[in-house]
Amino acid sequence: MLNMKHQFRGMTLIELMVTLTIAAVLMAVGAPAFSTWLQNTRIRTTAESIVSGLQYAKSEATTRNTTVRFQLTSSVDATCVLSLNGTSWVVDLADAGAANDSVEGSCNSAPSDTVQPAILQTRAGRDGSGNTTVTASASNVIFNGLGRLAPAPAAAITINVNNTNSDDDCAAGGGNLTCLRVLISPAGQVRMCNPRYPVGDPQAC
Repeated sequence: MLNMKHQFRGMTLIELMVTLTIAAVLMAVGAPAFSTWLQNTRIRTTAESIVSGLQYAKSEATTRNTTVRFQLTSSVDATCVLSLNGTSWVVDLADAGAANDSVEGSCNSAPSDTVQPAILQTRAGRDGSGNTTVTASASNVIFNGLGRLAPAPAAAITINVNNTNSDDDCAAGGGNLTCLRVLISPAGQVRMCNPRYPVGDPQAC
């Protein structure tokens, strides 16, 4: 009967250093790409959240046959104010005749169809948005019972979403980020587009 010896040996110091060096190089190469991917994911998450809120407001307006408002806010707590740069949003029933029709300072109110402000839904900007920035041409959008904007603006309302304060970091400005834009036409059409694509492309703005 043969006695077999199994020899096990650990890694030498040189092998360990080579392995760590290779791992460090791979991390250095992959880190920028991962960072860009993460920022682009946050931009898309924020843009899709805004589109979702707008579509919900439009749907509620047509279903209820009344005016429903989508508003960008600084937060969804008791300190909220309307903001052209808000990443949070509130959808409520718009009632110009109500004594307290504003959601400012009341974004944390319980959902209600009767008590003003009649908030239907809210979304906090921090939900997956990270350091995403928003720049809108209007802080609120009102849909009427036909799903159109009321009052109808002269041009489409734009909401730009990126992850930096500099447009140079967006692909349209020569950067690496896929910045997005949400457009709301006077007829009430809501769509997300990419400013980097030329006119004529399905994804263009």
